[in-house]
Amino acid sequence: MAKLSVCVLFGGMSPEHEVSLRSAEYVLNSLDPEKYNVFPVGITKDGDWILFGSRDYSLLPGGAWMNCPENRRAVISPVRGQGLLSFEGDCVVRERIDVVFPVLHGENGEDGTIQGLLQLAGIAYVGPHVSASAVSMDKTLTKLVADQADVTQAAWELVRSVELNTHMEGILDALEQKFCYPMFVKPAGTGSSVGVSKAQDRIALGEALTKAGAYDAKILVEEFIHGREVEVAVMGNDNPVASICGEIDAGADFYDYDAKYVTDTSVAYIPARISEEVAEKVREAAVRIYSAIGCQGLSRVDFFVTYEDERVVFNEINTLPGFTSISMYPKLFAASGIPGGQLIDALIELALEANQ
Repeated sequence: MAKLSVCVLFGGMSPEHEVSLRSAEYVLNSLDPEKYNVFPVGITKDGDWILFGSRDYSLLPGGAWMNCPENRRAVISPVRGQGLLSFEGDCVVRERIDVVFPVLHGENGEDGTIQGLLQLAGIAYVGPHVSASAVSMDKTLTKLVADQADVTQAAWELVRSVELNTHMEGILDALEQKFCYPMFVKPAGTGSSVGVSKAQDRIALGEALTKAGAYDAKILVEEFIHGREVEVAVMGNDNPVASICGEIDAGADFYDYDAKYVTDTSVAYIPARISEEVAEKVREAAVRIYSAIGCQGLSRVDFFVTYEDERVVFNEINTLPGFTSISMYPKLFAASGIPGGQLIDALIELALEANQ
């Protein structure tokens, strides 16, 4: 049986570039070379596409991969049948690509843009398709779908960053009338908690809005939910399944970027410290929001479970969750009986199935 040709895209121009490098190291090391011809393609912060010329994937997280002498400029052609093109002097080398694993987090990676390119090229790819990716990336659109799917979520308000300079005081007044402190403030279209703040007072709220507005034209402001942070991994196309539930204890004011990737304060509990009855409600809600958005392949769905009455409250969905060695998505499925290599195989099979 011929090997499948798999292109792993990593890096990208988003603020989550470094997280992507770590995720790609995990994915690339999990791909069985007996099953796959692997083509690792990195996208620099400036937008250059490079076919990484080494198999030493430990070079990725620190950025040393960009200095590999065997690197070549590369591109995935939108012309069907062309596949991956790399450039060596005056020569163009063409490689057939059966499936792309876009290990790209954030803008231009999980918002439907790279998915649109692959759709045009007729190449199967891991993860949700264009519309589901776009809806999941924009947290305000996700909120609208969750409302229609009758999924309980935190109360929220949309603020547009263009209005901050001229209407800041009025915006602050309106938010204070709707919510009590603390409030969570998020750019609508980032992941990994980039640009997210927990505002404890009016001054902090103004600063949080300005910070979030630097990342996105749309800002999401949410009420504070006092509860456990519970995450569940979902996988599948027409019949998605949910993993066991995991819980994050941030060990900080909230589970921000540093708590996720820089410091060692956070602790993961797998399974989550909730009853099986509540865990089943979380899994059911996760599959419901996954299906309502139209996701395929994979997503991680995050919730709060309130301390007072164990109410399940939807937080957000991540269509290309982290795949680092400490990331919850692979850890949750490993704890559910599907270790890393098998998980990657299953995601590739789902991508091929969705492209039939």
